[in-house]
Amino acid sequence: MKKFLILLLLASPVQADMRHSITTSAKVTLDAAYSSASRVGTTYSVTGNNVTPSTTVSGTTTSGAIGGLTADSVTSGVPAIVDTDFAITTAGSAYSMTESLTVGDAVQSATTVTGGVVPALPSLGVTVTGSGGVSGATITSLSSGVHTCGGTMGAGSSCTAQTIVESVVD
Repeated sequence: MKKFLILLLLASPVQADMRHSITTSAKVTLDAAYSSASRVGTTYSVTGNNVTPSTTVSGTTTSGAIGGLTADSVTSGVPAIVDTDFAITTAGSAYSMTESLTVGDAVQSATTVTGGVVPALPSLGVTVTGSGGVSGATITSLSSGVHTCGGTMGAGSSCTAQTIVESVVD
């Protein structure tokens, strides 16, 4: 017993650190609305066989000329169009003619953001629009490890709630 008592007195004290934490958090996220629009330009093309094109500009007819776009008269960024007239070159023979016109987008006024919302989105030749999230989600309960998100959770919105329990012994 004396030996055990001496051995007990020789033992050094031991220190252990312990940390315990409980963290509860929650967040509601909304995707932002977006819009991307690109103007389409004006294009004109003509192809044909056994046809003779001509144009009439300011009362003057020019044979062998094709119409097209003129920068002399541009309205809202869109050029004016000069029509092409066609006549069959050799009567009774086969002919073909193709005329293509794409009228471009007019220059739009700038869009504005009011209260986080774009009230009038541009609508051009190429337009990609995302409506964004629907506000209205609320975190209704964060207790006892059971978390509840409520309210309107539409497309583009999410609610994340979590509890992290950490116990560390050094």
